[in-house]
Amino acid sequence: MEKEHQIFGIRAIIEAIQAGKEVDKVFIQKEISGELMKDLMKVMKRANINFSYVPLEKLNRLTPNNHQGAVATISPIGFIDLEHLVESTIASGSKPLFLILDQISDARNFGAIIRTAECTGVNGIIVQKAGSAPVNGDTVKTSAGAVFNVPICKVEHIKDAIFYLQGSGIKTVAATEKTESNIYDLELNEPVAIIMGSEDRGINPSVLKIVDEKAKLPMFGTIGSLNVSVACGAFLYEAVRQRG
Repeated sequence: MEKEHQIFGIRAIIEAIQAGKEVDKVFIQKEISGELMKDLMKVMKRANINFSYVPLEKLNRLTPNNHQGAVATISPIGFIDLEHLVESTIASGSKPLFLILDQISDARNFGAIIRTAECTGVNGIIVQKAGSAPVNGDTVKTSAGAVFNVPICKVEHIKDAIFYLQGSGIKTVAATEKTESNIYDLELNEPVAIIMGSEDRGINPSVLKIVDEKAKLPMFGTIGSLNVSVACGAFLYEAVRQRG
């Protein structure tokens, strides 16, 4: 974790959250207590900050400084509001192409997806605040800097974002093997948001229930799945092909 992208110390983290800094995640020492830690927990819950309990050794590896049992990662980018993203894209006259990532947790996969999204003209990426990969040094490096060029929106719930997109005239397409529909049979030359699922579980079943269409990639080998960043690239480039 790059030192410029971290904050250590309970009070410093509280102040950063209250100041509106883009805190991606807080690592908290297991079995630590105290009034100041209680204050941090309250502030994190109010701001819906992602956190996890880790051993002291993990915190000591993150920083040699006096961390008081808490280290936070700070995003090197700012995030855009969903409503603003959609409205500005439509107002620009371009045919919206959005990407929704349903709790993809690996920073390198996230970075690779962002890089492909930038190359394919994606207007914005939508992720959920809880459970999603942070924008950290690994993300920036794997994206080859594309993370600074593609608008990224954090939302409380993926389903609410899907409902908003649908209400804005944007078709939602889930990439899933749980369908008979082939990606090459879908119409992607229209306003569309493509949804990719997490590395281990895929798209949440509750999300699959509300999307407009589902599609899969044809698979001919003995291995039944692709890396999510590779699958995402295949979906996005099919959209590019159709849009000519």
